[in-house]
Amino acid sequence: MHSAKNPTLADWIRDAILQRGPLSFRDFMEAALYHPTLGFYSSGRAQIGREGDFFTSVSVGPLFGALLAHQIAELWERLERRAPFQIIEQGAHHGQLMGDVLDTLRNEHPECFEQIQVTIVEPSAQLQAVQERALAQKAHPIHVRWVKSNAELDPFTGIHFSNELLDAFPVHRIVWNGAAWEELSVDFKNDSLQLVPRALSDPVLERFIGRLKGPYPAGYTTEVNVEAASWAAQLAGKLETGCVLAIDYGFSRDDYYRPERTEGTLSGYSRHRRTRDPLLAPGDSDLTAHVDFTTLAEQAEAAGARLHGFTDQHHFMVGLAALHFAGCRPRTAAETRAFKTLMHPAMMGSRFKAICLGKNLPEVPPLSGFAYAQNSRAQLGLED
Repeated sequence: MHSAKNPTLADWIRDAILQRGPLSFRDFMEAALYHPTLGFYSSGRAQIGREGDFFTSVSVGPLFGALLAHQIAELWERLERRAPFQIIEQGAHHGQLMGDVLDTLRNEHPECFEQIQVTIVEPSAQLQAVQERALAQKAHPIHVRWVKSNAELDPFTGIHFSNELLDAFPVHRIVWNGAAWEELSVDFKNDSLQLVPRALSDPVLERFIGRLKGPYPAGYTTEVNVEAASWAAQLAGKLETGCVLAIDYGFSRDDYYRPERTEGTLSGYSRHRRTRDPLLAPGDSDLTAHVDFTTLAEQAEAAGARLHGFTDQHHFMVGLAALHFAGCRPRTAAETRAFKTLMHPAMMGSRFKAICLGKNLPEVPPLSGFAYAQNSRAQLGLED
């Protein structure tokens, strides 16, 4: 029930619709996840781990961060030990991954650790405070800088990395009516939130839709992540030397938009349970859509970067294992279990993908994480 003292996000969305008319699904999703005080992520309600809302590679334990740290150190060596060397994370949530990366760099790659400068991109003041506390407990002798967006980054040499960031970018939801594409919007009717079709709202959206091949059956519904494409182009412009590394679940464009995928990839999650209706309980559950990695690579290359690798997490983990399990010391049974979870095809290994977008980065040999990748350009349907 609506309360002036304790409004819910559903109240806020309803009032916004009554005042201004239907919201695009993209704007609804942005509010559901990132409203400053009521959004799922920005409010702090999102909980990661076995007891939380969803489970990530970071939840498995510190091994994931350790493996990324080895990849970062290898990149630093490949770039002739550049100093300073920027390490930038976006989507750091509670700071665990960055803490695990810094632990391994400090303990196993001290020369690299001495040359790094660390930045976290975090728009939420509440999450920044959580990250600050988490990293302060690690007692790393290093200053961490926070910025609210990639626009605030200076041109950099180093690495920008993210894990399960792009799937949480707000997406446009579109439907093929049998003759043309329409955009789904959120309206308030019969005392409830409902999806309604309308004409496309954004010329940029129309250009992205023009790349879809079809033919599609009437009612075919899917998503377009315009912001992920802009993200890739912006970072390619900021990057001087090094790479952007993104790990997430997704497909090539042809696979993402194949005609058989009639309901797209959008899902809601709460307490590890999938919610079929994305309009239910806005602000109290996660909303996520898979990543179109082909468009991501195209936009980065148009802005001057180059695809340096694309593979599933299974092969990414196997490639990095050579850097970590090098026989320098015995590993625990818990670490062995964690590695199997990260790379097992039936668990996280095939669902998640890693993409490396580089600039002024030697292509041969590939970074270890992509040593077992197949033809990355062919996988994404990119022309040389």
